[in-house]
Amino acid sequence: QERLVESGGGWVQSGGSLRLSCEASGRAFSNYYMAWFRQAPGKEREFVAAIDSDGHDTWYADSVKGRFTISRDNAKKTVSLQQNSLEPQDTAVYFCAARSPQSGLYRPSGDESYDLWGQGIRVTVSS
Repeated sequence: QERLVESGGGWVQSGGSLRLSCEASGRAFSNYYMAWFRQAPGKEREFVAAIDSDGHDTWYADSVKGRFTISRDNAKKTVSLQQNSLEPQDTAVYFCAARSPQSGLYRPSGDESYDLWGQGIRVTVSS
């Protein structure tokens, strides 16, 4: 059974950087579209970034464009989120998500597009 495990979160001052990683346990990782979402305290979960199965296409929320970079290493079964120029409003629990191969419209920013989720990891940015 596939599992997703996030790592790399923590505390950082405004303007700092973090790198989040998500490792998949199953064998089908290279076929999955992957994404990062986040949920700030008292807010709905929101899309952050997504990447297609071979890493050629990426999508970003406007709020992180130019600051965050999503990437993947299919040989290591990992997807990463490099976070630069962090701001207090980036404080949230970050979730890794995977979309198994399936038909139908793929909407990168829709959480309904993904069928496997990690437990989440906390990122705190202080001002």
